[in-house]
Amino acid sequence: MLLLAFLLLPSAHVQKKWTDIGTTSAGNHVFVDPKSVKRTGNLVSATVRVVFTTPVQTAKGAWMSSRTKATFDCTAKKLAAKENVYYGDAKETKVVEKKVNAQPGYGVALGGTMGALAMQYLCSAK
Repeated sequence: MLLLAFLLLPSAHVQKKWTDIGTTSAGNHVFVDPKSVKRTGNLVSATVRVVFTTPVQTAKGAWMSSRTKATFDCTAKKLAAKENVYYGDAKETKVVEKKVNAQPGYGVALGGTMGALAMQYLCSAK
């Protein structure tokens, strides 16, 4: 029995890496990596993950999930995406597309989107 509990510990640890923060209006699950969250005044930077319920078909291949590194301005209610990585497999080992913004600009997080969910979660958490 103790051996079984010991064997299950690593998988439980892996599952805890991402905190589920909700679902977009399209039904996609959104997660935040708690270890990535950094607060500086009214700004919060974090890595946010989206798992697409239905893979998104693109010219470069299907996206099954994405990770976005962004900064959220809790006072202005805006966000700036620094990097987006789109994955073509469930284990997130196959990068289909990677976009890095050399000079990210702040924009409004539209309701029901990953940005809006992350903004609400990160800016309400202390």
